[in-house]
Amino acid sequence: MSKGILTRLRLSSLRLRLVVVFALVALTAAVAASGIAYWLNREAVLTRTQDGALNDFRQEMQNRAATLSLRPTQDDLRRTAEQMASGSAGYQVLLLGERDAGKPIVGASDPDDFTLADVPRPLRDAVNTKRPVTEANPYPYHLFWQRTERNGTPYLVGGTRIDGGGPAGYMFKSLAAEKADLNSLAWSLGIATALAVVGSVLLAQVAATTVLRPVHRLGEAARQLGEGKLDTRLRVTGADELADLSRTFNSAAESLQKKVADMSAREESSRRFVADMSHELRTPLTALTAVTEVLEDEQDSLDPMIAPAVALVVSETRRLNDLVENLMEVTRFDAGTARLVLDEVDIADQITACIDARAWLDAVDLDAERGIVAPLDPRRLDVILANLIGNALKHGGSPVRVSVRTEDDELVIAVRDHGPGIPEEVLPHVFDRFYKASASRPRSEGSGLGLSIAMENALIHGGSITASNSVGEDGAVDGAVFVLRLPLDASGITREVQTRSSQGEVEEA
Repeated sequence: MSKGILTRLRLSSLRLRLVVVFALVALTAAVAASGIAYWLNREAVLTRTQDGALNDFRQEMQNRAATLSLRPTQDDLRRTAEQMASGSAGYQVLLLGERDAGKPIVGASDPDDFTLADVPRPLRDAVNTKRPVTEANPYPYHLFWQRTERNGTPYLVGGTRIDGGGPAGYMFKSLAAEKADLNSLAWSLGIATALAVVGSVLLAQVAATTVLRPVHRLGEAARQLGEGKLDTRLRVTGADELADLSRTFNSAAESLQKKVADMSAREESSRRFVADMSHELRTPLTALTAVTEVLEDEQDSLDPMIAPAVALVVSETRRLNDLVENLMEVTRFDAGTARLVLDEVDIADQITACIDARAWLDAVDLDAERGIVAPLDPRRLDVILANLIGNALKHGGSPVRVSVRTEDDELVIAVRDHGPGIPEEVLPHVFDRFYKASASRPRSEGSGLGLSIAMENALIHGGSITASNSVGEDGAVDGAVFVLRLPLDASGITREVQTRSSQGEVEEA
């Protein structure tokens, strides 16, 4: 097999299984057929040789050995044995007679090749056993034979006696020629078996290619569909099961494309609605904000009965303004229009400025060495830090510790509080939009979008934020820890984001 076939066998387990199954079936069938053919030919060859030699020997015993006297001499036995062995059957002969009662004599056609010691004792006993003559057994002596082996060469040994007291005769025929023929047959059958296995492997390759090519096309189409190419379709040919599978795939892909298109349209509509609503709300909110600022300045001079209502209007207006700003930011992320504006940022100075701008200097402990500079978006980094530190102060309480370090090519900022921590069932959802840790508190001072926006700003930098609980020495929870990881060089991320945004604008246009 070629290198390409071997490579495909290694890469495709299904192809390998098909080849192995084909090879095993072919091997089993070939071995079974070769075994039966060998056995039938072996029995035919040996039976033909055996029957021919034994029939010739029986005839020679009747024609020559039966004519000897009851007390033949050794020379008579030897000459008769030589005459019997001189035929075309190709066996040696041994005649056993008696010179006197109890005094056996032996005549061999070739004493160097065949002696009485070459005749197995059970065969001699069977030949010398006289059986009673009955209707079913008309002869007292019979012809017996046995296959034996000497020095690795198979032989046929046969023997019988002459009725009425004549000599016993034994024949000894080599089966070396038959063994060689059978060995040649075995080699031929072995080669045929090997060729059958090789042919089955090649046939399995053809069958596997025929069967697996549509499966490969289906897998490739499924991968393209998973990558978002919803217009992927298979070319349907034939009317077999694979064609039905292709039609089913096309139908499923078409249905999926339609549903995704509907969902995208609804999502786009929802996103535009939120963006338009937020945009429309900004105009009245601007007016409301101006009014609330005036009311807040005049709050001390207002009637004590009206002052609490004015304070509520001011706080709720600010909260609504924050919510609208957050919604606008979320819609930018969803629409893919968010941009990074990178600048060389001194991390310690940036964190200090964030804390100072919100009057958190007394409540936050900063552990950041000077001189750590990274190309980041200062505005977005400020949003991340404000949300993480503000969340720690609001829900965890001071002291809040902010530590900065670098690990390999990453900037790591950890924000830790010493509050009760975050419940385990809440941890997976802390970055979800509008997630409420307690159903009994559906209303809170925040918008429910702060941590989500912080995560989006970290992701657009190519970073991430993780939340966990800090465990003290006694095993109790000792506050929550938020870890921000950002690349020290976000320029590559910026180019990628800008490229994706440009592509999206071209597609939308």
